[in-house]
Amino acid sequence: MIGGTALPELGGTAAHQQPLRVLVVDDSKAQRKLLAMSLSRWGFAVTEAVSAEEGLALCGTQSFDIILSDWMMDGMSGLEFCRTLRGLGHEDYAYFILLTSKSEKAEIANGLEAGADDFLTKPVTADELRARLRAGERIIAMQQELVAKNRLLGATVQQLRRAHDALGRDLVEARRLQQALVRDRFRDWGSGAVTLFLRPSGHVGGDLVGFFEIGEGRVGIYSVDVSGHGVASAMMTARLAGYLSGQVPGQNLALRPMPDGRPGSWPPEDVAARLNRTMLEDLRVDQYFTMAYAEVSLADGHLSLVQAGHPHPLILRADGGVERLGDGGLPIGLIAEARHDRVDARLNPGDRLLLLSDGFTECPGRDGAELGEDGLIALLRLNRHLASQQLLDALVWDLAAYQGSEDFPDDISGLVFDYRGS
Repeated sequence: MIGGTALPELGGTAAHQQPLRVLVVDDSKAQRKLLAMSLSRWGFAVTEAVSAEEGLALCGTQSFDIILSDWMMDGMSGLEFCRTLRGLGHEDYAYFILLTSKSEKAEIANGLEAGADDFLTKPVTADELRARLRAGERIIAMQQELVAKNRLLGATVQQLRRAHDALGRDLVEARRLQQALVRDRFRDWGSGAVTLFLRPSGHVGGDLVGFFEIGEGRVGIYSVDVSGHGVASAMMTARLAGYLSGQVPGQNLALRPMPDGRPGSWPPEDVAARLNRTMLEDLRVDQYFTMAYAEVSLADGHLSLVQAGHPHPLILRADGGVERLGDGGLPIGLIAEARHDRVDARLNPGDRLLLLSDGFTECPGRDGAELGEDGLIALLRLNRHLASQQLLDALVWDLAAYQGSEDFPDDISGLVFDYRGS
């Protein structure tokens, strides 16, 4: 017999404001009606099925929160019904209670294995049925809360994916814009030529290489490496590109008009001082940068340069010898009193001046050891017979072979100035 008074807490949950939907499956009309009557009185929305086949068909067209099914029925048994239902993989979970006269442990184990959540032994009492329904409601409430959170998580993931895609598009465009800062990758003046190379490790980077014409057969060339990585460093390189621009001489901190109106330039040590002052007094940012800046005469190959925390500028002589220039120096933007000493040298016809970033020298090998300056010089000597563009390409290939990967941990950049002589 099923009996008892109505319990207001049954039939709905906080997570589910509508009445819980219960499917009663039993080939006994009397048993089915008794269960349905009690469930309706307790506030559940009840649907009846006379067989497991009919119950399975109903589950294909609508969702149920709780299923009460007899175990032993003509045709498909309640156990087969449960196993088949679980195999459908519905998103909405139905709490499945088997009604049975079986009490053997092996039979109970079979029911659990098939996907049943609970059991009621016939004859069903009202108190036990209410207790099982309360357990089912708790499980359903948790399941509904989990589904809601999963949906919210899914929506959030979709929003993040859209934001990530938008950011990716912005970074691709930013990469194009940054690459556009180095408009000319090669320039030939007859007696000399410059070849540039720039490869960020991510979408955008903090390296910058470039050149500008000073006038009267002189050229300014530079290699810059801004601290950090990513967008902030890329924005700083864009600012520095303006300070060393040949397109807008009036903004170039290395250029100055001479008293007679001819184009002129500040000595390299003054260029470093002006950039240092601009970083500390005007920009006032936490970033700093290393730099190698040189002024080269196309007429006689004389060069003067400063090294500000950047890897040593290198002269690859026509006979294969390699010379280091500079004494290190402090990066730009760290200390107001920083001084940068000028170094003078001369290029002979066939010599090449290289300004390379620390992405080369600090690249880790397969064993974790950095390539270092000696390793870089060895690669230069190995590839010295190549033209400058091919030389830079070969350095990158050899660096990838040394590391064992083409995904470099830092930006790599540099330039080669070829001096041919007049």
